[in-house]
Amino acid sequence: MQGFLSAERRGAVLRSLRSNEGTQSRDYLAAAREVLRELVAMPDVIQRLPLKRTPGGYARNLLAGDGGVSVWAMVWGEGSATSIHDHHCSCCFGVVSGTVTETWYRAIDDSRAIATEEQHRTPGYVACMLPSGPNIHRMRNFGPGEAISIHIYGFDHEIHSSSIEKEYVAVSG
Repeated sequence: MQGFLSAERRGAVLRSLRSNEGTQSRDYLAAAREVLRELVAMPDVIQRLPLKRTPGGYARNLLAGDGGVSVWAMVWGEGSATSIHDHHCSCCFGVVSGTVTETWYRAIDDSRAIATEEQHRTPGYVACMLPSGPNIHRMRNFGPGEAISIHIYGFDHEIHSSSIEKEYVAVSG
């Protein structure tokens, strides 16, 4: 699946994400932010990639991964949403096209959370967080049309199937 980007481009992306302190340092976050800024600035290139799509859902497409870092293109079908979740690793993302709505939550116990803030993330938006959280959020595409975002996670995709550590159920406050 890593054939979406050329071997040369994959290597350059992964080399730029290397940090002596690993994926939980400020240096790593700065490097991830730069990679994301570069990738979201070329929507035509990203949109031409043969990315998997899931109508009404979202599809994860591995662009590059090596050791403790994985880079994914997420294609969000109209109406798609993640669970309300927190991550076990660093989580960085940028929006290439469309609008992804990010809702932040505060846990009220081990399984329930209450919404605290909602923001519409548009093309060019980039954010990075360390797993020092909680960083509980949900991402959705209300449309119209699909959205594409790039995500950089500080985990080895061959060891972990996902960056999600814990899921929550929303309750009203």
